[in-house]
Amino acid sequence: MASLHVDSPQELFRAQSHIWNHTFSFINSLSLKCAVELNIPDIIHNHGNSITLSDLSDSLSIPRSKTPCLRRLMSLLVHSKFLSEEKIGVNNEESVFSLTVVSQVFLTKNKSNASPFLLLMLDQIFLRPWHFLSEWFKGDEPTTAFEIAHGMPLWDATRKMIVFNEMLNEGLSSDASFTAEIIVRDCGEVFQGLRSLVDVGGGPGKLACAVAREFGLKCKVLELPHVVAGLEESEEVKFVGGDMFDYVPKADAALLKWVLHDWSDEECVKILKNCKEAIPLKENGGKVIIIEMVMDSSIVGHELAQTQFFFDVHMMVHTPGKQRSEQVWKKIFIDAGFRGYKILPILGLRSVIEVYP
Repeated sequence: MASLHVDSPQELFRAQSHIWNHTFSFINSLSLKCAVELNIPDIIHNHGNSITLSDLSDSLSIPRSKTPCLRRLMSLLVHSKFLSEEKIGVNNEESVFSLTVVSQVFLTKNKSNASPFLLLMLDQIFLRPWHFLSEWFKGDEPTTAFEIAHGMPLWDATRKMIVFNEMLNEGLSSDASFTAEIIVRDCGEVFQGLRSLVDVGGGPGKLACAVAREFGLKCKVLELPHVVAGLEESEEVKFVGGDMFDYVPKADAALLKWVLHDWSDEECVKILKNCKEAIPLKENGGKVIIIEMVMDSSIVGHELAQTQFFFDVHMMVHTPGKQRSEQVWKKIFIDAGFRGYKILPILGLRSVIEVYP
């Protein structure tokens, strides 16, 4: 049996700790899911933005025997910076928990409440395919691990699983609301001079409504018929049931938020060609506005770099798509017949990309 080549036992223990940390990293996300399902952020907020463990236990109506277990959950949430903790009392025997900037994002009063997106990504439908990833790697079929796990591609599942479709729309809508706040505040120049916009794959139209209201545009939302069926229209926002692989309604500009990362490079080219046919030339104000991640190998910060890789592999497991570097985006734009582009890195890990015909 081969022996391990290590300089000291401490090095081996550090390796073991690193392995254990990654082995159990799912506990972080599922503990956060538990806190959101228990409505802990709202309870703390409604209690005056801070709460003792005993008051939290009473508010949750959990058995007294489980209060020590609640304490253990709260300790992990504090360590992960989702909550803060302050000791009070003569002997620091009582803890007071407060919200952090991170946990405030989960308050239901926020228009950009992130809870639906979190619950979507941690639902069994999205978690189960990970158990089939190694099987997918060994197979020759051009499928995804999602398809192996559920017997159908992701977008077929949205048609056939009503609850999943509702959860998907709610989760993506919450992210659209989060993005819309920044878009309307910081991206006015992107929409300057436009009179009309088509939001391609825009779900229930949260982003289109925000943009239309802020910039006075007439917007159409192109989505699959089962997504837009029964949605309420307004004078500014109309819904079109259709398929972006077949056509895109005409407008001054086309908007694609978090759409292209679901598809292969070849499929992205096809979608963008349809967008190009729908908009006027650059000289007449035509452009495609893309909101996507631009992978950057030089990005600073372990958490940010890790998040890029997380999202890329997430797309691989569930869709034919991927996250892309600027070099890959540029090739897709050229292959689709566009002449230029501009990247505005103003949405954290995502960017606004303007592409010109």
